[in-house]
Amino acid sequence: MPWLDWLNLFVRWFHVIAGVAWIGASFYFIWLDNNLRTPPKWKQDKGIKGDLWAIHGGGFYEVAKYAYGPEKMPETLHWFKWEAYTTWLSGFALLIIVYYFGASAYLIDPSVNAISPSTAITLGLGLIFGGLALYEAACRSPLAKFPVAFGIGLVALICAASYLSTQWFSGRGAYIHVGALIGTIMAGNVFFNIMPNQRKMVAAVAQKKDIDPSWGASAKLRSVHNNYFTLPLLFIMISNHYPMTYQHEQSWLVLIALMAAAAWIRHFFNLKHAGTSKPSILVSGAVAMLAITFWVSMPQGENITEPMQTDALPNGGTSQTTSLQQTVSQEIITSTINTHCVSCHSRTPTDDIFKVAPMGVVLDSWGDIERFAPQIMRRTAVTKDMPFMNKTKMTEEERQLIALWFKQNYQQ
Repeated sequence: MPWLDWLNLFVRWFHVIAGVAWIGASFYFIWLDNNLRTPPKWKQDKGIKGDLWAIHGGGFYEVAKYAYGPEKMPETLHWFKWEAYTTWLSGFALLIIVYYFGASAYLIDPSVNAISPSTAITLGLGLIFGGLALYEAACRSPLAKFPVAFGIGLVALICAASYLSTQWFSGRGAYIHVGALIGTIMAGNVFFNIMPNQRKMVAAVAQKKDIDPSWGASAKLRSVHNNYFTLPLLFIMISNHYPMTYQHEQSWLVLIALMAAAAWIRHFFNLKHAGTSKPSILVSGAVAMLAITFWVSMPQGENITEPMQTDALPNGGTSQTTSLQQTVSQEIITSTINTHCVSCHSRTPTDDIFKVAPMGVVLDSWGDIERFAPQIMRRTAVTKDMPFMNKTKMTEEERQLIALWFKQNYQQ
């Protein structure tokens, strides 16, 4: 449906804009809070706890943070909430448009879990809002007073969600639901805690009443969680472009490892903004990312360098043995591509979902096939996420034939 594609485009565009605004504001205020300096005594006498001077856009700015609040509440007080709300609303709308309206194509992988669209959607919503409920309950419990124990429990929640989602959904659907859970927790922190506590603080200052320290402490806890969630969430937002992650045999472990490394790297910048530089954190984070890269890049399943058996060749021939010594002909590869790929990857697609060739990849001629040979080999024989959801039922033998063809013609 073309209108759904346009709706997808505009909602996704808006989601990215809102996300940039939210994350940018979050990063700025964390930097700002960590860079405030003790002001002169005359400012302290006015109740100013810290201040900062900056230059930007051709002008000087002075930012002051009050220990309690201004003597008189200003007529205009800027609140930072809609960045979070619009990011979540547009993201949830995008989840519905792509993964719930298109559940049979994007959310369900029969080779993982052959379930109905309604069951998949129910599981998805249960994962998101069930996880939010568990998180909120933990934040409101005595466990919140023990940061280390709470952190372990939060990590366990995300690990459980990562594992369950990869057992229920397609690779892409699994990752995006973990991202939706994290994004919902982050927006929930703003809606359920940070904003209500800020309203209480504003009312207390306006009425010249004492500020309850617990308001700021709980809001600070939620803000810290949001801060460490940011980089993992950004990875998940772009992960659908990188099937070597979500199509891995241990995709849930890949996701957990990447999120942990990203949060660790974020820790380096948090410390640096606070005036503590620990390059060892950044180095170890980079080493972890490199180790994950090597791990994910290791061959999975059958090794294509060994002799392979094919029960039925794509051109309808009889069963025969294929080995590295046998040349894979142009006719066999063309037949395989025509059978499994051209319905979508064509100048005139015949697929019932894709009416325009995805990513602009067209494979109508041998010249097209040669031009996109590296992509064909990577997506069919390495990440194995193509054909999409293996809709045309490409066999492992056919994938190995493509890998062998590429090795014989392009890696010599």
